[in-house]
Amino acid sequence: MDGAWTQDVLLAVAADGTWASIEPNAVEEARHGAVQLKGPVLPGLVNAHSHAFQRAIAGLTERSEGSSDDFWSWRDRMYSAALRITPEQLEAVAALLYAELLQAGYTQVCEFHYLHNNTDGKAYADPLAMSLALVRAAQRVGMGLTLLPTLYMRSGFGATGLREDQRRFASTPESVLRLAEGVLHQGGHQINTGMALHSLRAVDEAALHEVAAAARAKGMAVHIHIAEQIQEVKDCVAAHGERPIEWLLSHAAPNAHWNLVHATQSTAAELEGVKKSGAAVVICPSTEANLGDGVFDLPAYAAAGGNWSVGSDSHVTRSWQEELRLLEYSQRLTLRQRNIAARMPAGPGSAGNLFNAALAGGSAATGLPLGGLHPGQRADFLVVDATSPALLGIPADHVLDALVFSSPDARFSEVFVAGKKVVSGGQLDQWPRLASEFVEAMQALWG
Repeated sequence: MDGAWTQDVLLAVAADGTWASIEPNAVEEARHGAVQLKGPVLPGLVNAHSHAFQRAIAGLTERSEGSSDDFWSWRDRMYSAALRITPEQLEAVAALLYAELLQAGYTQVCEFHYLHNNTDGKAYADPLAMSLALVRAAQRVGMGLTLLPTLYMRSGFGATGLREDQRRFASTPESVLRLAEGVLHQGGHQINTGMALHSLRAVDEAALHEVAAAARAKGMAVHIHIAEQIQEVKDCVAAHGERPIEWLLSHAAPNAHWNLVHATQSTAAELEGVKKSGAAVVICPSTEANLGDGVFDLPAYAAAGGNWSVGSDSHVTRSWQEELRLLEYSQRLTLRQRNIAARMPAGPGSAGNLFNAALAGGSAATGLPLGGLHPGQRADFLVVDATSPALLGIPADHVLDALVFSSPDARFSEVFVAGKKVVSGGQLDQWPRLASEFVEAMQALWG
């Protein structure tokens, strides 16, 4: 609780799946009749940035076909999956992915979703076909889902439309709002929506303002890829005379509903501006490393008191432990120092500071009460398997340190979403069927 371990905590879940009460150091009489959880308990984390379909290319883009290889060449290979995956295959891929994320201790995922159209680029008879495939996948396994229908209108700064290999992404401010509203009407329990702008290069200013205004009117979170690659920054400066975050701050008036994904190529002044605006950053360490994007300036943003969350993006890893470990290690490699996050304001060491910050940022990313073990917050929590090799013999107050910095990753024996157990014994009961359907989809895509 409040960023520190507490003993003998009595947890009570309300009928609506939120925490009714949390009583630390509960006396034995108060604990009579309660279910005793068999291990340390942590809040579930939000995975604040996901492209579920990219789980189908994890491990398939690691061979170079030329003398150079970067984000842009990876993107061309990624499009091969984007152009062929069907709603049925997307559901199979996403269901396995969401099961993996649950087993790894994520309890809500923000799906940055731009695969709207059929493989020929024409609209489906039901425009919600791809969106509802993701909803069904989340509901099958018990994952909380924030679907972010994403506006994608042009191939780059100054372009008038999309490339042929981007035909499935075509959308308008009106169409993405209809998708968000349609999912809300059909999504049901633990499904909510926000809106996303793919990037400054993919939308024009008028459309950006239209989406932002619609989201603001409905109280929705807004997500946008920004300042991920050096070339993107150069192109933005050439088109607008300002760097991407500079332009966003001066033209779009982001606020606490905004989430800036990556922000890898940012200056300390820009990060200070993000903090002052109230917006949050979504950091995706494993994907940013896999794509060679660069290293987010965590010390500068932490010094400004900025809010951030973590996402697994392209899903080359599905573990928040690995994301936080890589985030810290990238700082150490860059600065040639140790325990960088431990110097962030008031907190229990590097692992504790990283976990608490990622936890706090989850509510901004989703627009939901997912702030941890506090009354009124959703009762999402993890029971740590204390028999995991990484935790054997570890003193109780160092468990979180070992969870993040000792690998292979420690396991979670149970995972609860809104007070309901969805993982028992470290794995979903449905796992064999999910794995079989995933293999079938992969064979259809790549066989």
